[in-house]
Amino acid sequence: MSETLLPKDDVEPVLTQKPEPIPGPARKEPSGGRGNGLAILALLLGAAGVAVGGWSVWQLRAIQSGNQQQSSLIQDVGSQTQTLKQDQQSLSARLAQLPGAQELEERRRLVTQLQGDQQRLSQRVETVLGASRKDWRLAEAEHLLRLASLRLSALQDINSAHALVQGADEILREQDDPGAFAAREQLAKSLAALSSVDQPDRTGLYLQLAAVREQAIALNALAPEYKDEGQSLFGLTDGNEDTYWAKWWDQISRFVRIDFNADKNLRPLLAGQSLAQVRLALSLALEQAQWAALNGQAPVYTKAMAEAKSVLDSNFNQDNPQSKFIGAQIEVLAKKPVAVATPDLASSLSAVQAYLAQRHSPVGGALSNQGNSAQQETPQ
Repeated sequence: MSETLLPKDDVEPVLTQKPEPIPGPARKEPSGGRGNGLAILALLLGAAGVAVGGWSVWQLRAIQSGNQQQSSLIQDVGSQTQTLKQDQQSLSARLAQLPGAQELEERRRLVTQLQGDQQRLSQRVETVLGASRKDWRLAEAEHLLRLASLRLSALQDINSAHALVQGADEILREQDDPGAFAAREQLAKSLAALSSVDQPDRTGLYLQLAAVREQAIALNALAPEYKDEGQSLFGLTDGNEDTYWAKWWDQISRFVRIDFNADKNLRPLLAGQSLAQVRLALSLALEQAQWAALNGQAPVYTKAMAEAKSVLDSNFNQDNPQSKFIGAQIEVLAKKPVAVATPDLASSLSAVQAYLAQRHSPVGGALSNQGNSAQQETPQ
């Protein structure tokens, strides 16, 4: 490359020293093509240098970025190492605070003992609760018998009393105690006595009396009133209302009534306030009978029905279909029972109370527990 870049002044003396060419045809030197090749070669070498420099710069920057990443990683590792050291120190402190093997064994023994005590205590609690539940159930049976006796004495409610006594018997059956045999025997007798008594239909009787009472309010008077049909008396007036006899008959007919069936039992006509008072008396008698039917008061019911029948017979015509029907209904309803002879539950209540007293006594409670344990072991 150094020889090609020499100036022409240095080359020309060398050329002058060459021998003269042989004469012949003229020939041109290719000086222009040689210069172009050198320029291209120089450009290629420059481009290669630039590429090598750029690659070197890129490599340098890549090395710098890698060094930065490595430094950040080193810092992260250092921080993590520091954290691990701190955790290790805290764990070491905690381990130093933990008790030793002997203390742990002592604590384990205490925990085992506590669990055993707790299990025994739970068994005792279950035993006490089981006994208290049985006592509660027996107290409930006694309360059911008291309630049944009250229903019989106050309302004569046979069906409710039967259900209550049957519930008390079910409670005694659940106890499964041989000592309750006498109490259950009395309860069975009471159930048989209640089953033999029919419950009167007080509600139906009350509604029937209410229907009769509504019909009694609409009753009419004893006999129909006189109605003038426009006929003259024996032809005296001749159908002329302006005559003397017609005027006289109009006045006298207000006070006199001729009845060709005089052999019948005649009663004065009821009208206005008198009829209202009679209807009110009949309605009050039937209302009193309704109250007696609901409350099971047989004497009051009989007296009220008799009073209603007396008011109807003495103030209304028996030939009237409406009054005749009401009278028949009163006679039928008066024969229906409103009260029954209820059985006495005092013996059953006394038997249950005696069983409760025996169960609460120390000797009776021990025998009851032995009987229950024997019955539990028998199926096994």
